[in-house]
Amino acid sequence: MAAGPGIKVLCGSAQGYVDQLEAIIAQGGNGIISIGIAGGLAPGLAPGDWVIASGVVADGVRYPTDSRWSRSLLRALPAASYAEISGVNAPVVSSEDKRAMYESTRTVAVDMESHIAAKVAATHGVPFAACRVIIDPAERTLPPAALVGMRADGTPDAWAVLRSLLRQPGQLPALLRVVADTRAARNALFRGRRQLGDDLSFPGLEEVQAQFS
Repeated sequence: MAAGPGIKVLCGSAQGYVDQLEAIIAQGGNGIISIGIAGGLAPGLAPGDWVIASGVVADGVRYPTDSRWSRSLLRALPAASYAEISGVNAPVVSSEDKRAMYESTRTVAVDMESHIAAKVAATHGVPFAACRVIIDPAERTLPPAALVGMRADGTPDAWAVLRSLLRQPGQLPALLRVVADTRAARNALFRGRRQLGDDLSFPGLEEVQAQFS
């Protein structure tokens, strides 16, 4: 979905991509963007809503996003929220945990990739942006089947979902809600990707000139 001219796409668990991100920067990569789905933390964010991060908070450390790139993203996605998001190493599953994280951090969404990308960008001094779509809202607790439905490389694992349903058939209604939420998030991702343009709204020379004119 994120592919485009001159864009190197890494999918799946971000923990395994630090070396590749650093290698791409060493080869001349001039920016990192974290784009994909996120869990909602703030009340009112619905599946399919875009969030453009003003910063990423992880383990008490805040990583700011590039202001010019973020402004460019906001012009492409004017309905998006602009706020801080959290980065974690494990899924935030229950509505209670989401509420607790929101109250302690005041971040509006959470994902498992942005903080890793942000750290690499900060270390190497390249622009960083994060642009995520809400998939599960703050009031939703994810059923077990939703947590096993994705392999480490980002591809779906239908057999794992089926096995989980066979063990706990009572989770089916909640899983069907997740399916509907996923469809809304997927549709928003593809619409938004077109709006971002081939370069993912990376600010070019014209914006730099406008900033100093």
